[in-house]
Amino acid sequence: MAQACRLGLLLALLLPVVGASMPGTVVRLNEAALSYVSEIGKAPLQRALQVTVPDFLDRSGERLRPTRIQILNVHVPHIHLKFIAGFGVRLSAAANFTFKVFRGPEHLELLLPVVLQADVHVAQGSIGTPVVSISTCFSLFDNAIVLDGSNSMAPALLVPLQQHINAVLRDKLCLSIASLVQDLNVHMGTVIGLTPVGPESQIRYSVVNVPNITNDYISLDLNAVLFLLGKPIVLPLDVTPFVLPEHVGTIGAMATVGLSQDLFDSALLLLQKAGALNLDITGQLKSDDNPLNTSMLGQLIPEVARQFPEPMPVVLKARLGATPVAMLRTNNATLRLQPFVEVLVPASNSAFQSLFSLDVVVTLSLQLSVSKVKLQATTSVLGDVQLTVASSNVGFIDTDQVHALVGTVFEKPLLDHLNALLGIGIGLPSVVNLQYVTPEVSVYEGYVVISGGLLYQR
Repeated sequence: MAQACRLGLLLALLLPVVGASMPGTVVRLNEAALSYVSEIGKAPLQRALQVTVPDFLDRSGERLRPTRIQILNVHVPHIHLKFIAGFGVRLSAAANFTFKVFRGPEHLELLLPVVLQADVHVAQGSIGTPVVSISTCFSLFDNAIVLDGSNSMAPALLVPLQQHINAVLRDKLCLSIASLVQDLNVHMGTVIGLTPVGPESQIRYSVVNVPNITNDYISLDLNAVLFLLGKPIVLPLDVTPFVLPEHVGTIGAMATVGLSQDLFDSALLLLQKAGALNLDITGQLKSDDNPLNTSMLGQLIPEVARQFPEPMPVVLKARLGATPVAMLRTNNATLRLQPFVEVLVPASNSAFQSLFSLDVVVTLSLQLSVSKVKLQATTSVLGDVQLTVASSNVGFIDTDQVHALVGTVFEKPLLDHLNALLGIGIGLPSVVNLQYVTPEVSVYEGYVVISGGLLYQR
């Protein structure tokens, strides 16, 4: 099984592990990914080809003489992978087998060059995973070479010996590859595993249709479902299936991942329902950094000074009523929040007394990045924070006067809170031990593209 998982990279990285459609994600893997797989797949393939060869029965004498044969080494100098349009991937490999033949007082060593070819079909599994299977497989054998220093062998014996080895390997090599592919499907099952987003939330990806395979790339559409307390987050409106345009992303990248607007909308709806975007900001009486107290407010609102002649700390309780809105425009991603902010002071009965409330609108710039297998973001405020008085228990409030004070004490805690939250990141589709490297994130009209390399580590 360990060899299967390692050799699984031969095909695992060929499978798009991301997707599209309600809400959608799409992944394309191109020929650069195939080249990467070819290089790192040599060692696992060599280990997989170390099969057992049964004894050769020498019939040249008066009685049968069993001759033990052992594979000393398998060297794979070359692997070539290419896409088969509408089907999957073709694997061609050159392998050199070194055998030791235990015959007589001196052992014989043979070198046997073999060419392997297998066609791997990529399909959609019934449980939402990519499924791979061997369609055809065969081996081509060259003539065995007796290595220097080995005992000589009569051609009459060498020919049947190689025929024996060829017959054994012809079946065993393809069976080994087929077994590895079947084990790989277990590995592929990790695509649909739940990935934590927060303490009570997860995301799960699943394949929603058959793969799109051309001569240049393989692409898969996945459905991304976010869960809060085990319940799926469902967008209030029907969404349109996401189609990733043909020519986007960095030229020469191994993987191109498209994330639709709907995925961002679902993630923000999850954060809203979880209450993760709510925020309490508490003022301190003796703090130059946070002038949230009744003395400061009393200088702007006379009724506050009258009701609270002694300084009292003030609390801003921000609650998100409206769902946040992510806006994806070419080279520009923004986030619009509309929190309802209540301004409170502690009362004598351990409750809070409301002074006034504000409808707030803040627009933030989103800077997106990828770390290993997570999409992360940082924010900064664009323009002014907009304030409108919703209600007041302290008479007339001049919004212009309180804007500077409330905006100042509200903006920094909000950014700190959002950046800590968005810095946790949301998991991108992946299989175990696979991550994205040197990713570039580009924003287009209605979707985001991540393009870069892949790294598989055990």
